[in-house]
Amino acid sequence: MYILGDIGNTETKIWLVSQNNKIVKKIIFSTKELTNNKLSKIFKKKKFKFEYIEKILFCSVVPQSFNLIKKFLSKKTDIKCHEVKRLNLKSLIKVKVDYKQVGSDRITNAISLMNGKNNFIILDFGTATTFDVLIKNSYYGGIIAPGVKLSLNSLSDRATLIPKIDLKKITKVIGNNTISAVRSGFLWGYAGLIDNIINLIKKETRKTFKVIITGGFSDLFKNSIKTKVSQNQNVTIKGLIKISRLIK
Repeated sequence: MYILGDIGNTETKIWLVSQNNKIVKKIIFSTKELTNNKLSKIFKKKKFKFEYIEKILFCSVVPQSFNLIKKFLSKKTDIKCHEVKRLNLKSLIKVKVDYKQVGSDRITNAISLMNGKNNFIILDFGTATTFDVLIKNSYYGGIIAPGVKLSLNSLSDRATLIPKIDLKKITKVIGNNTISAVRSGFLWGYAGLIDNIINLIKKETRKTFKVIITGGFSDLFKNSIKTKVSQNQNVTIKGLIKISRLIK
């Protein structure tokens, strides 16, 4: 069994995966709420049997949280807890930018999709809205835009008369009240941002791409943009499974 995890700024996801790459268990919790006590309760509830663990691998953009989990797991098992970017990934992918500047989750997603034939744009709706460009076996860089949820919360926090709003699919552009106006601004505003950035990537590289969307708001935007996309919510775990083969 393998423990594979993705520590993001908002959420932490941990999977228990069998040797034949089947997901046995999955845990999702708030990264900000991460404590030793929280981890103890979660692993106890999910009945993890640490004596069967052979590999542990995380991608993380929150070093403090990774170190906390690493320390917790070290008390449960002698198996080393690895972090993606501390492994030698040269056999899996070529990185055309400053390696230190790319989040390990984004590298993991790129490795997940890389097949040596197609070019990909990976659009991830996380704390930030990120676009990653994969050309054949090379990671070429990307774009980081404000996250949808982060921007929405920031607006309601700073504008007294704008309440907390949940985004949902709408057909009209012109709102007839505050809530519908905000929903329109975010839905069609981000839809325009997404289409424009993808078109600019195509123009700059002069290449065609398969566009993969993932993350929390991918359901909302998959049919709201002009660009043809494929939704894949398992990009990160599949990348972690690929990378885990490097661990002996």
